[in-house]
Amino acid sequence: MESKTFQENILFHYRHPRNKGELKGFTFSARDTNPLCGDEVTIQVKIRNGKVEEAKFEGSGCAISQASASLLTDYLKDKSVQELRKIGKEEVFKLIGTRLSPVRMRCALLPLRVLKEGLFEHLKEPEELKRARHEIG
Repeated sequence: MESKTFQENILFHYRHPRNKGELKGFTFSARDTNPLCGDEVTIQVKIRNGKVEEAKFEGSGCAISQASASLLTDYLKDKSVQELRKIGKEEVFKLIGTRLSPVRMRCALLPLRVLKEGLFEHLKEPEELKRARHEIG
């Protein structure tokens, strides 16, 4: 059973998303969808001096995918490229505040998958992209 705090956090970020909108002059961008439910997320990241200066997202879908995108883009700020490489499922679950059912996990992890797609394509690291796809799902 989901806690009231978890529900409030998700609904707050869904209704009042941080970093939603288009980012001009981004370093990399990626978009993906969750084929099970139709959620979609685009993430754009601007890197300056080796760190995330700004990150934004656009998308549509359930409260969990959109709140996860809001939380993740906030979390990315001031992270180095090396730190971006290491962000995994556990960080997303900490940001959300709970573990989820397998179906809801796909929604929550969609923004992370999009981030990794854009990052590893930008870095021209296809093997890392394959690994990330496998780990995230």
